[in-house]
Amino acid sequence: MIERYTLPEMGKIWKDDFKYQTWLQIEILACEARASMGEIPAEDVEVIKKKANFDIKRVLEIEETTKHDVIAFLTNVAEYVGPESRHIHYGMTSSDILDTSLSYQMKTAGELLMKKLLEFKSVLKQRALEHKNSLCVGRSHGVHAEPTTMGLKFALWYEETKRNIARLENAINTISVGQISGAVGTFEHLSPKVEEYVCHRMGLSPAPVSTQVIQRDRHAEFLTTLAIIGTTLEKIAVEIRHLQRTEVLEAEEYFSKGQKGSSAMPHKRNPITCERITGLSRLLRSNSMAAMENVALWHERDISHSSVERVIVPDSCIIADYMLHLSIKLVKNLLVYPENMLKNLNLTRGLIFSQTVLLKLVSKGATREEAYRLVQSPAMDVWADQSKNLKSELLKSEGVKKYLNEKELAEIFDNQATLKNVDFIFARTVEKD
Repeated sequence: MIERYTLPEMGKIWKDDFKYQTWLQIEILACEARASMGEIPAEDVEVIKKKANFDIKRVLEIEETTKHDVIAFLTNVAEYVGPESRHIHYGMTSSDILDTSLSYQMKTAGELLMKKLLEFKSVLKQRALEHKNSLCVGRSHGVHAEPTTMGLKFALWYEETKRNIARLENAINTISVGQISGAVGTFEHLSPKVEEYVCHRMGLSPAPVSTQVIQRDRHAEFLTTLAIIGTTLEKIAVEIRHLQRTEVLEAEEYFSKGQKGSSAMPHKRNPITCERITGLSRLLRSNSMAAMENVALWHERDISHSSVERVIVPDSCIIADYMLHLSIKLVKNLLVYPENMLKNLNLTRGLIFSQTVLLKLVSKGATREEAYRLVQSPAMDVWADQSKNLKSELLKSEGVKKYLNEKELAEIFDNQATLKNVDFIFARTVEKD
């Protein structure tokens, strides 16, 4: 299914053409900066800008011999430019273009992800408001607890998505740095003004200090942020998977006309999108672990991080983009069944009001221990006998009747009473923005 996903904006960022074009842009900008300082003739830079080009097949062909991607690229560019190519890459090291380019790619990818996160937040808000008062049972340990609303589930995810937006914004800012500082970051052969010029034109900030590489805690922050976003999407998917179970069926993925759920069983409607999201989030987490392993390098640089990043950075960005694409469609088209939610709410025949009864007894003078005993005993009887309900059993209890009359008990067993503070919660979250 993944191969059918074609959103070219994210995909093109990680293609060789985009990468080499970015490398070339960095090299040309460095030449422009040196020309502005009178270090090289301006007319030579104009020749470079006019002639500079590359051929991906030729670069890869040269790399077969050089075993060095940047040298292969520079050799191919020189074939196009001619003698003026001597100014290209002057005083620079390979990581100056590799790392500055990677930062630019990650920044660009992060901005695309941000657009999707904002859209996802908007969809969650819409569904939260739609189901603000749609009663359903809350579950702890998978067991019925007390009533809540479907809208509050969406509101919860909405707030978490807002935090993910803040995290991604910070991660984009952290990774938006470049370096043109030479072999060990000391600017021995280039003025820092070259770095300032290149970074400014690329929409980046100069790394305040670097070695031969931009430090990898920045990349780890970016990829762990994507992993956290993935866990949020997984969290939503796992909840929907549970709600779609046949014996629950409070919500389910949209099932399109002609869709098939099983090659063997024609009746099946499976939560395949949610399961796909769940699986892909595991890749984001494992990639983030690899990113953290990349932080510790030998001295001013080794390349143990390089081979890892060629896989985890583009893969994580594309996976996160795809997961957001799926999640937006999932939530937007999610089928919600309020009647089933109400049916499930009543399955335990009043047991979900046990705490309300307990607290009412305490407010009437019972000790907490006595109140707990007075409620738990009939509650266990209701658990054991499906013909019983808690309200009726409490009415039989002399201990309960000592504190509560029939009218007071009836007021307790009111689903709508559980909604009294939903407006307050929504006012400080979904309706606040």
